[in-house]
Amino acid sequence: MDRNDQKWIAETIERIREKISWVSEKNKERIPYTTDENGNYDDRSDNTKEWNIDDGLNWWTNGFWGGIMWLLYQDTKDDRYIAAARSCEKKLEQTFFDYYGLHHDVGFMFVPTAVADYRITGNAEVKKAALLAANLLAGRFNLQGNYIRAWNDLPNQDTRGWAIIDCMFNISLLYWASKETRDPRYQNIAMRHADSVMRYFIREDGSSIHIGEFEPDTGVFVKSHKGQGYGEGSAWTRGQGWALYGFVNSYTNTGKKEYLDTAKRVAHYCIANIPESGIIPVDFRQPAEPAWEDSCGACVIAGGLIELANYVPEAEKQAYLHPAVKILRTITETRADWNKDCDAIVQNCSAAYHDSRHHFTMVYADYFYIEAIYKLDHTGILLW
Repeated sequence: MDRNDQKWIAETIERIREKISWVSEKNKERIPYTTDENGNYDDRSDNTKEWNIDDGLNWWTNGFWGGIMWLLYQDTKDDRYIAAARSCEKKLEQTFFDYYGLHHDVGFMFVPTAVADYRITGNAEVKKAALLAANLLAGRFNLQGNYIRAWNDLPNQDTRGWAIIDCMFNISLLYWASKETRDPRYQNIAMRHADSVMRYFIREDGSSIHIGEFEPDTGVFVKSHKGQGYGEGSAWTRGQGWALYGFVNSYTNTGKKEYLDTAKRVAHYCIANIPESGIIPVDFRQPAEPAWEDSCGACVIAGGLIELANYVPEAEKQAYLHPAVKILRTITETRADWNKDCDAIVQNCSAAYHDSRHHFTMVYADYFYIEAIYKLDHTGILLW
C-alpha cells in the first residue's frame, strides 16, 4: 500500500471512531441487526416483542454488535465499549436456557463476544459461556459424513443432513476451545468439517456452493442447494467470503497447508470476478438486471483477502491487498453513511438474491468493514 492508502486508512479510522462513539452510546443496551426507515437500530433483545424462535435473542448475527465494541475498545481503550460488549454477551447467555433456537451459529454469537472478552481481558467468568457454546457446536457434528449440521428443523424441510459454507467461520469457536482446554476433540471436529467442505463445497474454479446435503444416516453426499445465491451452480458472494476467510482461519489455527491452498483458490476466483466498479453483487453469477448488491459480502471478502496476505510471500501480498483496498475504498466512498441520520455505516446489503428486500443495513457488515480497516492498520488481535 502506498502513502495515499495509509492516509485514507488513518482518516477512515477517525471517521469510524467518531461514528461509533455516538452510535454505541445511543444503542448500548440494545443488540441491533438492522435499521428502520428512520435510520434507528432495532433491538433483538427487546423481550416485549413476540419474536419467532430464531429472530429474537437467538438471531444469528447477535454477536457482532459486541464484536464491534471489542474492536473499538482495542483501538481506543475506552472502558465504555467493554460495558456495552458485556451487556450484549450477558443477554446472549439467556439463549442457553431457551436452547431450542440455537444452531451452528453459536460461533458467530459467542466468538466476538465471550471469546473476545476472555482473550482481550482474561475475564474468567465469561469463559464458561464460551466453552458451553463450543460444546453445543461440537454436539451438532455428524460422524456419518463428517459435517456440522447447520440449521434446526425447517417447516416442511428435512435439514438433518444440511451443512452450509457459513460454518467455516463458526468452527473458529472449536479451534479456540481446543487450545484453551488442551482437548483435541474440538479441533478434530473442526478439521473434519473443514475437510468435508473442502471436498464437497469448493468447486474446481474456486467458487463455493452455499448448502450441501448429506444423507444423515450414511454420510453420503447427496446434492447442493442454491441457498441465498441466484441459483443452483451460482456463486453467492457472501458465501465466497465465508469460504475464503474461513479457510484462512482454519490454516491459522492448524497450519494445514491444504486449507491455505483452498483459501487461495477461492481468493483468486473472487478477485477475477470483482467488477471494475468495486461494487460487489449478491452473486458473482447473477444476471445484469436486477443489479442487486451486497456490501456485507464485499466486506467479508475484503477481510479474508487481508488475512490471507499475512500468510503468503512478500512478493505476493499486494495481489491480495490491492483488491481488498479497492473494495473497502468503494464502500468508504460510495456505500458508507457517516452522518447522524443512520446508526449503521455500511449501506446496500442484501441477505439473499431472491428475497423481496434488498439494499438495507446489517450490523455484521459494519463489523467486517471496521475489522478490515483495523487489519490494514494492524490494530488489535484477530478475534477469530
